[in-house]
Amino acid sequence: MQKKFLLFDVDHTLLDFATSEKKALKKCFEAFKLPFTDELLAWYLAHNHKLWTSYEKGIIPREAIFETRFADTFLEFSMDADGTLMENAYRQALSEGCDLIENALALIEKLSKTHELYIVTNGLASTQEKRLKDSGLSPFFKGVFVSEAMGFQKPMIEYFDYCFQHIPGFQKEEAIIIGDSLSSDIQGGIRAGIDTCWFNPAKIINDTPFQPNYEITNLLELLPLLEIN
Repeated sequence: MQKKFLLFDVDHTLLDFATSEKKALKKCFEAFKLPFTDELLAWYLAHNHKLWTSYEKGIIPREAIFETRFADTFLEFSMDADGTLMENAYRQALSEGCDLIENALALIEKLSKTHELYIVTNGLASTQEKRLKDSGLSPFFKGVFVSEAMGFQKPMIEYFDYCFQHIPGFQKEEAIIIGDSLSSDIQGGIRAGIDTCWFNPAKIINDTPFQPNYEITNLLELLPLLEIN
């Protein structure tokens, strides 16, 4: 396929958020002298996922995620701790996590020589920008679009409209979004009228109505799709 503009999601696509997330949580719970068990981790991850899904659907504002996820966790596990203080500590710890998905840096460096690369993410601006910089990815991107700074989030059409308006010479037929989330990246790309590539390393079954144009399980599989040797 002939494409010029490549829009990349960050977490679970280029950066190994799962690894960075667990490291940050463990560090914070230990600093607060709170038990960090597998049961607690599983509950927090499921609850946090529900909150982010609600945000993507426009059900709750972004700030509601950060105001409640640790407070709810402490309540669930009968812990006497301050959710706001934990949230602040967690954001700082997470911003220091720049674990890369396998082959991400090599791929992005190679593609930057032939394509125009942009970041599209629903994360926190300060956290994402620091992680992208520390991982070595930043220099290869022409722009970073973070929902926090825009007032809209993937998969909202307004989010993509904003991105398209701020990419010089942008043409929809010359663009593709690459991401791991069917509900955010793929649904968003479909709504916006651009091609989509689903990064699915775990080879999960897609039982959603959001069908990507392409599917890859390793980032390097993107190269032959883009007709790059």
